[in-house]
Amino acid sequence: MLINFFQGLRDAGVPVTTKELLDLLEGLKQRIAFADIDEFYYFSRTCMVKDEKYFDRFDQAFGAHFKDLEGLDDIIEALIPDEWLRSEFLKNLTDEEKAKIESLGGLEKLIEEFKKRLEEQKERHEGGSKWVGTGGTSPFGQEGFNPEGIRVGENGKNKKAVKVWDKREFANLDDSVELGTRNIKVALRRLRKFARTGATEELDLDDTISSTARNAGFLDIKMVPERHNAVKVLLFFDIGGSMDPHIKTCEELFSAARTEFKHMENFYFHNFIYESIWQNNVRRHNERTPMLDVMHKYSHDYKVVFVGDASMSPYEIVQPGGSVEHWNEEAGELWMRRITDTYDKVIWLNPVPEDEWEYTQSISMTRQLLEGHMYPLSLRGLEEGMAYLSK
Repeated sequence: MLINFFQGLRDAGVPVTTKELLDLLEGLKQRIAFADIDEFYYFSRTCMVKDEKYFDRFDQAFGAHFKDLEGLDDIIEALIPDEWLRSEFLKNLTDEEKAKIESLGGLEKLIEEFKKRLEEQKERHEGGSKWVGTGGTSPFGQEGFNPEGIRVGENGKNKKAVKVWDKREFANLDDSVELGTRNIKVALRRLRKFARTGATEELDLDDTISSTARNAGFLDIKMVPERHNAVKVLLFFDIGGSMDPHIKTCEELFSAARTEFKHMENFYFHNFIYESIWQNNVRRHNERTPMLDVMHKYSHDYKVVFVGDASMSPYEIVQPGGSVEHWNEEAGELWMRRITDTYDKVIWLNPVPEDEWEYTQSISMTRQLLEGHMYPLSLRGLEEGMAYLSK
């Protein structure tokens, strides 16, 4: 049965290997999850899924494979003799618990009375001391208290794992869905290079212990600068026109990037990069920054990220005067080549779905200028882009 489950996970796009399957089987052999579908769901997910972005795919594959599992309860009840259940039940009782049951006339009497009250009761009941229900002191029910009773439901909550996987609470973690600020931050953390800079504000425990030992036991506290992400990023956003529907996603990306990168500068452009850019959209026509100044000010170790749909007339890329806003003396492709020659790593994040890129000539041209380093603005694409920049 688990071989088919394993294959179902792979078909759903969850990257599982034989090692994960063997870990699951070994855990079941050790009875880490035994005779409880809830326990098996969580344990199998722990074994088989190594990245939270695959949780939703796991839930779908789990539900597809075990969708008929709840129906097994009636089959099990029919196959297992009643006397076996009673015998196994009594084995798990302490002497004190057995004595409490005997005070009601024994197990047979308790079961008989339970069936009788179920027949008499016509509606749901909460509290009280007689009817089958919740929260009271009747010997029959759930979430109540009576030392000589029968519990109705599983652990007092009547929960089923199918309710867990059907909820699909991790759907927003899938790497093919639209980004959110939290998911963007997780993806951006792939681009990290830690360094200790600034004031000495963090305790160096190892050096403090060593120094104290060398100082005959007198405490000698050593401090070091806090570790920061030393990666430096230049972020360029296409603004206006066809990018208006993507404003929310760009805002989330900008917010997450400001949190993750201590050394980050952002600029704006329209459609394609030319001889000048700007940082204030309100004053874009009066306060512009020459692209050459940017290239001279920010060193070659900066990582460059363009964000835009790259959807425009091809003339805006290859022709002088192709810009729709001003007369550009030099073609946009010439400026892009200068940028890729200046900086070691340059990528383009595109909010247009990847399967639509081939239908827009300007997207193909931009992608070619960046030697293929254009990535979709999805969680998967962002992770791939950050992985390339971090090499």
